[in-house]
Amino acid sequence: MSGVAWAVTDSWTMTRRGLAHWARQPVQVVVGLAFPVMMLVMFGYFLGGGMAVPGGGGYTAYLVPGMLALTMAFGLEATMIAVTRDLGKGVIDRFRSMPMASSAVLVGRSVLDMLQSALSLLVMIGVGLAMGWRWHGGPGGAAAAVGLLLLLRFAMLWIGIYLGLVAGRPEMVQAVQILVWPVGFLSNVFVSAESMPGWLGAVAEWNPMSATASAVRELFANPRWTGDSWAAGHAEVLALVWPVVLLVVFFPLAVRRYRGLGR
Repeated sequence: MSGVAWAVTDSWTMTRRGLAHWARQPVQVVVGLAFPVMMLVMFGYFLGGGMAVPGGGGYTAYLVPGMLALTMAFGLEATMIAVTRDLGKGVIDRFRSMPMASSAVLVGRSVLDMLQSALSLLVMIGVGLAMGWRWHGGPGGAAAAVGLLLLLRFAMLWIGIYLGLVAGRPEMVQAVQILVWPVGFLSNVFVSAESMPGWLGAVAEWNPMSATASAVRELFANPRWTGDSWAAGHAEVLALVWPVVLLVVFFPLAVRRYRGLGR
């Protein structure tokens, strides 16, 4: 086979390995899907009654697009755990010693995580519809919104791969989680950045999750807060630029770190 066909075949083999793990350990998949659903239900029903939304819209219509963005971003934790688990068990070292394409492990990991993210996105949209959320734009806008969400997840995926390769052990993931959660909540996912103190609101407006959440709300024609800053007025641009910048930085870092394992 040619080099490309060889790499594609080996990458698909790595993806099938992950799918086989799903079949043997469905509880992990269910828990991964249930956690963001629980957060959506909790914030939507427990806190939603006390939230005011511009234009008189319901808080659920504001919350669901933000939670979709947050779910895509928080997926990097699952990527980190999977990578560190394989590293800790020596699985990646064994794969590297086999006659297979060197890119297959990372490509297979990325394909598997994107499949899981698409499934999670589908479940979250279904739960949102059950809660009364609706999008009011056309099918083109909805498709573009889903594309931006998956683009954010793809960028976060490579951050997770790099951090997992650096951490090396599942125990180190907890240290990263301490940083991931504040960054996730320091956004406009739940409330407007304008409601935060000045400097904190500015940080939240430039958060990649805020850009994606605002752009998705606009494409879904859902209510959203608007500000006077450049970031608030150009959310769709930032929703494209931020993931590309993150990919430019972390994709080569992840590849270089992977190639340097064992040296």
